[in-house]
Amino acid sequence: MKRIQSLLMLALLSTTLFASRTITVTVTNPSSTSRTDVPVVIALTPYGEVCSALVTLSGQEIPCQLDDLNQDETFDELCFLANLDKKETKRYTVELMDQGELRTYPARVYAEMVLSNSKDKKLKKHQQNNYIESLTARGDAAYTYNIQHHHGVDFESELNGIRIYFDARQTLDLYGKFNKQLELKETQFYTPADLKEKGYGDDVLWVGQTFGLGAFRGWDGQKPTLVEPVRSRTQRVISYGPLRAIVEVVDRGWKADATKAPVNMTLRYTQYAGHRDTDVDVMFNHNVSDYRFSTGIINVKGSEEFSDKKGLRACWGTDYPSTDTLNWKRETVGLAVYVPQQNIVSEEPANKDNYAYVLKVNGDRMAYKVTYTSANESFGYHSAKEWFNYLKQWKKEVEQPVKITIQ
Repeated sequence: MKRIQSLLMLALLSTTLFASRTITVTVTNPSSTSRTDVPVVIALTPYGEVCSALVTLSGQEIPCQLDDLNQDETFDELCFLANLDKKETKRYTVELMDQGELRTYPARVYAEMVLSNSKDKKLKKHQQNNYIESLTARGDAAYTYNIQHHHGVDFESELNGIRIYFDARQTLDLYGKFNKQLELKETQFYTPADLKEKGYGDDVLWVGQTFGLGAFRGWDGQKPTLVEPVRSRTQRVISYGPLRAIVEVVDRGWKADATKAPVNMTLRYTQYAGHRDTDVDVMFNHNVSDYRFSTGIINVKGSEEFSDKKGLRACWGTDYPSTDTLNWKRETVGLAVYVPQQNIVSEEPANKDNYAYVLKVNGDRMAYKVTYTSANESFGYHSAKEWFNYLKQWKKEVEQPVKITIQ
């Protein structure tokens, strides 16, 4: 009898320790156009500890990803991507388990941080191998721009590639592709001749002190200000994929307004597979409603501007991506930033550097999006008209997200 009771208790304990929860996630496309690679993100807090997950559609497994956003060794969100026809509804089965290993899927995004290591003679000139995932520099550190091989964290989807400078500019610089593929692991933003011959892309934008593509800055009442002085600045990779790469830039003790207390700011960049646009989340350690900030895009030399006066601002232009005009060709790019209207104080007139917005943060956080195209793309846009028409549709989709319900 005691043996039977022991076995029953062991079975009950096993059920308790290795529990799974199954939920149904219904995703509806409200739009009259089809959508691909639509992010579906589920907060995991209501479901207890989750160690692994399985997502199926009509019995077929599809890739998913678990992310630990606050780096406390507990997964906070589950993500998968949905393909939906116009007005279509799909129902996904999600099994959440408190045991097991993460499933592996083909990588569709990539992120990387690499320390400079030019003394290693065995390495190719463009390739370094001191991989890291977090780096903090004191605010008074000299020329932090050169600490990392490609001057800051980089990330990509099949369509795009971005690096963020590790200095007071925190500018987003751009990598243009010819083909839909991941490239930064091999090129590290410095593409050698042999890879160029194979159709790999390269740097396509000179940014200088400008916004580049949607850098977040201060505002002194007349012009953008860099993110300085700070007590320290950090770059880190939160997630490497396979469906979304997440990187963060953290500025502690930023004197964003000389008349006010310093703030701690975290900029989170999320890059989804299949997307040329990038999500930017801005988070502060306290309410900053009475501060003013700015963002925008570089005024590419001779560029044509587009604005709908409702948060979407873009340009199309051609310039050299380097001051070395002998070894670089001129590159044509289309850039855009989309800011929710509730965060816009003013849309500033274009000057020689930027198309700028003055921003307010309602509380302690805000979000916006950036996107770009290179005219080199075999899959993209090759005129201002094409680019601006695409952006109008893109904004409609941003403002009309899919509907997600969980049962």
